[in-house]
Parts: sequence; C-alpha cells; structure tokens
Amino acid sequence: MKRLRNPRTGIHQGDVTVFADFENGGAMWTGSGPRERRKKVRFDETFASPPAVQLAISLWDMDTSVSIRAELVAENVTAKGFEIVFRTWADSRIARLRASWTAIGDLPFADDWDVQ
Repeated sequence: MKRLRNPRTGIHQGDVTVFADFENGGAMWTGSGPRERRKKVRFDETFASPPAVQLAISLWDMDTSVSIRAELVAENVTAKGFEIVFRTWADSRIARLRASWTAIGDLPFADDWDVQ
C-alpha cells in the first residue's frame, strides 16, 4: 500500500486473475445465458472505512465470433476488502479474464480516538 504525505490516505493496487475457463470447459467458455464469477480481494492493510475501488480489465480472452457482452464491478466493499464481479449473458464466450484494481481511502491514524 502507498501512503501519501497525508498519513490518513492510502492507495492500494493489484492485478487478479478472475477466471480461466477455456482449459477446463467452464461455464464462461462453454455456457450461455446469464453467468457470473466472483473473486474476493483482501487488502494488505485495513482501511479506516470502505475505500473507493476502481476496476479495469487487464486481460481478456474472448471469442469474437459472437457479441461480446460484459460487466465488471466491485461489490461488497469493506475496509478489509471487496469482491470483483464479472458478468456476461446470452451467447458471449469468455475464455479468461484478469482485472486490475485500485483502492483509495482513509487509513487508520495513531492519533485517532476510539470513542464509544
């Protein structure tokens, strides 16, 4: 995790293989209709509150003989991690997908008070 000069802000980045279905005949490659894959990501350090998470496709291997339909979102974002969610539908065939992510948010600080 990067810490900015402001010790309360952190930036954490990663790159994760979400799935690879072409080798084993998985549903993303051989199926049709609505399909979804989820990949949990845990942060190296816990943020003070849920950060903003940005996703990007860093690798996609798709069949171009049919329409390419895809959605990539971050869901269930907490201070400790989130889920990468990839969805496709109809006759789209996706062999594999890798996603890069960036989380930016508040970090715990030594002078924070825990008042209950």
